[in-house]
Amino acid sequence: MLGGFHPGPADGAPETCGTLLLLGPGPDFWPIFADSPERRDGGADPLDRWSARVVGGLAREFGAQALFPFGGPPFQPFLAWARRSGRAWPSPVGMLVHAEAGLFVSYRAALAFGDRFAVDDPAVMPCPGCAAPCLSACPVGALTGAGYDVPRCHAHLDTPAGAECLGGGCLVRRACPVGPGQPAAQSAFHMAAFHKPLAGRRAVHISQRGPVRSP
Repeated sequence: MLGGFHPGPADGAPETCGTLLLLGPGPDFWPIFADSPERRDGGADPLDRWSARVVGGLAREFGAQALFPFGGPPFQPFLAWARRSGRAWPSPVGMLVHAEAGLFVSYRAALAFGDRFAVDDPAVMPCPGCAAPCLSACPVGALTGAGYDVPRCHAHLDTPAGAECLGGGCLVRRACPVGPGQPAAQSAFHMAAFHKPLAGRRAVHISQRGPVRSP
């Protein structure tokens, strides 16, 4: 559980929602997902299908409504919900940084409950006082305090030098001293999905910044 809050009319949650809880991968996520039928069946969007099955089951068990960042448009405002939880903030490089997960935070679903109940108190943003190694970690300067140059990132991933990012995860995220990081295989899975070939059309990459359009 990555945080929660009590939505108001301007938050874009279901009208009957008294408490919204945000969910994402925990430290034991990767081996569980890697052995799942969705991961092994060769079908499209295995992580989305796994999330829908697992979180859908939780919703039925606890009498909640399952909400997901995929399946749109329209898309649920997960980035705004993350900030409302008081446990995630824009980092020096723009991506959200989470109090415990750091720059590897990933929101896979939310549970909307009709009842209003206690949630975790807001945390303290970890960035003040940090040396901000994230700002200089990208080898081609694609992700800095000035913004995210998506074409430059993809161009680097197409080179032999980009193999470290593709195989082990974004160096900017890995530079964050907050959180335990994640297994290289998990990072490689996400990087492959991000960088998969796109022939003859433009693609919309849904990142922590929201929709970013690239060639």
